[in-house]
Amino acid sequence: MALLPAAIFRLMAPVSTPALVLHAFPFGETSKIVRLLTREHGMVSAMAKGARQPKSRFGARLQVMSEGTAQLYLKQNRDLHTLADFDVTEQHAGLSHDVSRYVAAAALCEVIMRFSPAEPHLEVFEIAVEGLVHLESVPVDRIGTVSLALLWSAVAALGFTPRMDACARDGRGLPDGPAAFSVAEGGFLCARCAPSAAKTVLPVADREVLERLISGDWTSVAPLPPRRETAHRRLLVRFVERHVAEGRELKALEFWQELP
Repeated sequence: MALLPAAIFRLMAPVSTPALVLHAFPFGETSKIVRLLTREHGMVSAMAKGARQPKSRFGARLQVMSEGTAQLYLKQNRDLHTLADFDVTEQHAGLSHDVSRYVAAAALCEVIMRFSPAEPHLEVFEIAVEGLVHLESVPVDRIGTVSLALLWSAVAALGFTPRMDACARDGRGLPDGPAAFSVAEGGFLCARCAPSAAKTVLPVADREVLERLISGDWTSVAPLPPRRETAHRRLLVRFVERHVAEGRELKALEFWQELP
């Protein structure tokens, strides 16, 4: 006798994977849909049935930025799966104690959620989980530098690294000293191309800072004065909007850009 669909579902074994909750929103009167970044299965959308009920087994475990182990029923050729359980290992409560920490973490989660591929991407997963730990624990005067480095690292891991080693337009060598960076062209420009392009001229110190931030090396970058940090934030956001988002709205990233 052929099994009915419900019986087949009961025989399925859930898969277990480390996961990070990037987004959650209500579905119907009793459930939630969550967006999970998982180590083994990439970005997953899953239904948490009954998660909004008072006595739900999920309780408060599906808060955004909660890290843990997800038990998932993965359905072949489906975009929405089922979350059987979520065992929290870390909720990063320290992020909520400082608005700059939380906003930076929200911007990082937004970029990763919106642009990560469906397939597993270990580097992006590690940037996300390790990034939240850093943002929760670094001294206040390091939050700006760390958030810049994490966002640039995520952008680079997703395949959108700016051209740093040669002219983004014609591949010629770059000048020593100050250099022109063109968001439209996607990187630095040589002396021949710079005059005809919309660009930002970066002094030597800021050029070195940008190169280190894109490599993820925030430990060698001293805390930036507010005006310079703001300029670096705006440059990153403009680059993401042009080359990654392609016109799509990124509310958390834009809010992070405007932080005083």
